[in-house]
Amino acid sequence: MSHEIKEEGKETLNFIEHIVEEHNKSGRFNQKVLTRFPPEPNGYLHIGHAKAICVSFDLAEKYGGKTNLRFDDTNPSTEKTDFVNAIKEDIKWLGFDWEDRLYYTSDYFVQLYEYAVELIKKGKAYIDFSSPETMDYEKRLGRESRFRDSDAELNLFLFEQMKAGRFPDGFCALRLKIDMQADNWLMRDPLIYRVKHESHHNTGNDWCLYPMYDWAHGLSDSIEGITHSLCSLEFEVHRELYDWCLIELGVYQPQQIEFSRLNMSYTITSKRKLKDLIETGVVNGWDDPRMPTISGMRRRGYTANSIKNFIRRAGVSKRDQYIDLSSLENCVREDLNKSTPRVMGVLNPLKVVITNYPEGQVEEMHLINNPEDESMGSRKVPFSRELFIEQEDFTTEPHKKWRRLAPDRNVRFKGAYILHCTGFKSSESGAIEEVYCTYYENSKSGSDISEIKAKGTLHWVSVEHAIRAEVRIYDRLFTDPSPDGHKESYRDEQGKKRKRAVDYKTFLNDESLRTVSACLEPGMTHAKEGESFQFMRLGYFCVDKDSNPGNLVFNRTVALKDSWAKISKK
Repeated sequence: MSHEIKEEGKETLNFIEHIVEEHNKSGRFNQKVLTRFPPEPNGYLHIGHAKAICVSFDLAEKYGGKTNLRFDDTNPSTEKTDFVNAIKEDIKWLGFDWEDRLYYTSDYFVQLYEYAVELIKKGKAYIDFSSPETMDYEKRLGRESRFRDSDAELNLFLFEQMKAGRFPDGFCALRLKIDMQADNWLMRDPLIYRVKHESHHNTGNDWCLYPMYDWAHGLSDSIEGITHSLCSLEFEVHRELYDWCLIELGVYQPQQIEFSRLNMSYTITSKRKLKDLIETGVVNGWDDPRMPTISGMRRRGYTANSIKNFIRRAGVSKRDQYIDLSSLENCVREDLNKSTPRVMGVLNPLKVVITNYPEGQVEEMHLINNPEDESMGSRKVPFSRELFIEQEDFTTEPHKKWRRLAPDRNVRFKGAYILHCTGFKSSESGAIEEVYCTYYENSKSGSDISEIKAKGTLHWVSVEHAIRAEVRIYDRLFTDPSPDGHKESYRDEQGKKRKRAVDYKTFLNDESLRTVSACLEPGMTHAKEGESFQFMRLGYFCVDKDSNPGNLVFNRTVALKDSWAKISKK
């Protein structure tokens, strides 16, 4: 199921803004808005994070507030400084600035520890030596742990021993004493601290006792004075625990508000699965242009404006959003159409020889860089006797609506002359090797050629002046709109019929990357990393970071809308 995005410029209050408006009327938070974006530095940000970023920063900006960037770094096993730096780069590239409001949950480890001590003293937390399996079993039954009513002083001593590193990993944990009969399983004495003897990217070896997310999240919000703690919808069930911790400690209480995640067709956003794609060699790192990561989309040539426009048009709601990938691609086309210069490149070259054009003669044709923006000016492109066109632009057996080159047909060559096809040469296998044409000397673009008719216009590159470049044609990474949404039936060891998830890699697209050696107009020699262009009739392309002098590499960002211009294999 797809979800239609809103029309551009349509201004309506979303439900989060309605809540803020009510807070402002009632005087809660003194009409102050302070949001936060709290990524865990255990991977790169993806399109779902981009939505969370936009929602938090846009809300604060609308109401004259600020947004904190806080790294939720409570698990030293998976977090790295490299991920921290990548996240910062992505947020800045999207156009958002946290200014001097950069924080880490690890900045609050001492305060969080003291809060835990306070609850232990109140008899609201205890050390449990049960195995994870036992704890899970007792939660399912609503059965209290045998350690639940242990003495507060003993729990304090044991907690200090945990902090001092006296226990091995997983030997014991600190749990809140709430309600083992609660309908909300998260309230059934949740873990809030565990032992991990691992170095931390920010605190080094100062700690071997690390807080759990549900403990650290709300209290970090409280410490920073966050007013509106915006979370994705799966954290709605966590809100009761979020509030319980703050109320029991008698500290400042922000308002947690949940909104739906961004789900996109032909895409997965699970960090675990994205990491698996990298480790199994399906993709080449977090910034592979097929990945839904912000860095991957940036490398592919997506613009920050197109991503933000897509997210803002999708809107904010409590309902799950399932949006077709084509909606994002349309936003990218729309933005690139306005901002990129047009150039000519041939991805599948076929030589055309103009038999009546003087040998050795070279003309400079003037072509407009972008008809959407006159200020981008024009350029000169060399035209000569031998040209390259796309193999797909010639056929020996044209159908009735064929508007490209064929025997005894006229076609306009963009910005140059009308050519008439007189013949072709093919190999023994039947492959077309060369096409022969004559040109109408008085048909140069811009001249009066009313007596000469041409049904179509082709892009071209002079053989003599063409530069070679590697072009990577990217398509969707998966062939199924919901690669991780399928289940299959099977029988367990007892013969009972059950269901399990189908491996999402079953739906990998073997044609998600195709590399060709293209011929480009000579002005592209000086194209720089990150620059985007529209290759006429083919799509939008971006210079990849793998480029170096004399060896240009382009990524196809997205194809043009026209179905006949698509170049991906079907």
